[in-house]
Amino acid sequence: MSAPLVIDQPLARQLLAQVDVPQILRNLFRDLAAGQAVQPPQQLVEFPGGQGDFINYGGVLANERVYGVKTSPYIVREQGPLITAWTLLMSMDSGQPLLLCDAGELTTARTAATTAVAVDALATTSARRLTLIGSGPIARAHLRYVRALREWQDIRLYSPSLARQSAEQRQSLLDLDPRLCLCDNLEQAVDDADVIMLCTSSATPVLDPTSLNKPALITSISTNALRAHEVPPASLAGMDVYCDYRLTTPGSAGEMRIAAEQHGWQAEAIVGDLAQLLSNQAATPDYQRHTFFRSIGLGLEDIAVANALYRLQRAD
Repeated sequence: MSAPLVIDQPLARQLLAQVDVPQILRNLFRDLAAGQAVQPPQQLVEFPGGQGDFINYGGVLANERVYGVKTSPYIVREQGPLITAWTLLMSMDSGQPLLLCDAGELTTARTAATTAVAVDALATTSARRLTLIGSGPIARAHLRYVRALREWQDIRLYSPSLARQSAEQRQSLLDLDPRLCLCDNLEQAVDDADVIMLCTSSATPVLDPTSLNKPALITSISTNALRAHEVPPASLAGMDVYCDYRLTTPGSAGEMRIAAEQHGWQAEAIVGDLAQLLSNQAATPDYQRHTFFRSIGLGLEDIAVANALYRLQRAD
């Protein structure tokens, strides 16, 4: 038995630049719709004494003959929480480990690419105004993957941390795209936006959709904090809701769980997920009201991207 290939963070970053992550995910969701992939629910395990937790994300890709799991701990420390992630890829044929990959770069890429797949499927073809809330690596990756999806005329970015950033840091954001404008407040950033991508690690709402002046596509991601949510749970009832995978997302997404427990919202109200959208089994929104897309991060996404890096590295 040969030892599994180990890919550290710098190599993962190098290899990710050579693969089309959104297309890998489109293929994955089509496989999921066709019954050639399996996505079990996330497994959240809390450490004793409030020391943190870890989440296991598993999945099976039958056509690729692999399965795997990403494990991501949230470790409470005095100097702030520590979050890491590693993905283990296994062979469905030999039962042997193929790859152990630092999943930090994978997580950033697949999180942003999943949002990009959703934006491409859900945004109107006439969408021209794009807004990002957040300025960290995940926000930057979001912009990288969506910048060419529509003919954006106006790209705005707001983050509470902008005021604390140096001139060099602000310039590094502006260098991401010549259309990008940095906003001093949230209201300026979201005014008249067609697509608003929430790209934060906040555990509490950063945007109230009822404050917007026209129907928009709002996308939201997850962080490891318990029941984290970027919009108020009560707002779900007033939006057309989509997600990455309807069988697992409602049980993990913080605002969905709270909305179900406290506001009478039901998971059956989800219009569709990415597997259904990419196989033409779900209706696209008519934008009579806001559209909300929620991703929690699927094990299958990590496994599909890890498998692509494994094959690329083996080929080299």
